Amino acid sequence: MKEQIEQIKENAIQELQEVKDAKELNDVKVKYLGKKGELTEVLRGMGGLSPEERPIIGSLVNVVRDEIEKIISEKEEEYKQEELNKKLKTEKIDITLPSEKVKRGSKHPLNRIIEEVEDLFVSMGYDVVDGPELETDEYCFERLNLPKDHPARDMQDSFYITPEYLLRTQTSAVQARVMMNNEEKTPIRVICPGKVYRRDEDATHSHQFAQVEGLVIDKDISLADLKGTLEVFMKKMLGENTKLRFRPSYFPFTEPSYEVDVTCFKCGGKGCNLCKQTGWIELLGSGMVHPNVLEMNGYDPKVYTGFAFGTGLDRLAMFKYGITDIRLLYQNDVRFLNQFDRMD
Repeated sequence: MKEQIEQIKENAIQELQEVKDAKELNDVKVKYLGKKGELTEVLRGMGGLSPEERPIIGSLVNVVRDEIEKIISEKEEEYKQEELNKKLKTEKIDITLPSEKVKRGSKHPLNRIIEEVEDLFVSMGYDVVDGPELETDEYCFERLNLPKDHPARDMQDSFYITPEYLLRTQTSAVQARVMMNNEEKTPIRVICPGKVYRRDEDATHSHQFAQVEGLVIDKDISLADLKGTLEVFMKKMLGENTKLRFRPSYFPFTEPSYEVDVTCFKCGGKGCNLCKQTGWIELLGSGMVHPNVLEMNGYDPKVYTGFAFGTGLDRLAMFKYGITDIRLLYQNDVRFLNQFDRMD
């Protein structure tokens, strides 16, 4: 068997000296060192040797293997260097050619709006809070003064998972949770941005959209506080010339309640097709927190008052950036998103 191993060694060395490229080198490597290679077969046949012969033959095989592997390694390094030299000679860079524009990402317009709203209200002393998107009927409706037989529930076509759980239709559910979790019943000043879900989908509505709602509860809070807060909010988002108009409305969780219009950002209040020649665009819902809501969530309505407001962030983004179809915000069309590249 020693003669066989020596012969394998000589044959391997000779073939390695004759190889011309990396492919031939790999073929020789597989032939002698592979799973079915000649040296491997020798090792498999050692079971028929005597106990005295096995260590001798095993040691010899290992020595031969090391010699062959050394030659192969040197050849591989040689071919790698040749390949690199070849590339250096053939692959040249013309530094006089004009550069190509580097494609870079940018913030989504909806994310821009969310960050801007959060920064504004944090600077005004508000906390940003979040809650579950899979909500209970109790927090989504009942604790907001909408019992199960309340007709206002028909205004919101909801995605129910079970009779008790649904995808939240408004981030007001977070407000109810904040009030309940505040065991000491101290003043509250929060905004609640997040996703909400309703059975709607057209150019100006989506089955999933983003809202931000605000809640303030303290002693001696009045409608004047609400009006001043919303004026700062809208002027910051849509421009200093923005004016607000309050119209009486109805929401189950506020009393009195108001729809809030803003001057049309396109025509500045003069009248155009966007605002239907009125000069105003409806943008927010607001009002003073209903005494029933305060009481159900542990606040004494004789001591505390508060205000709440809410607006669709998608709608706000559409007005701020002149987007005509809400579905563009969710289609991830690069042609649309590129328009917001590095926009401040």
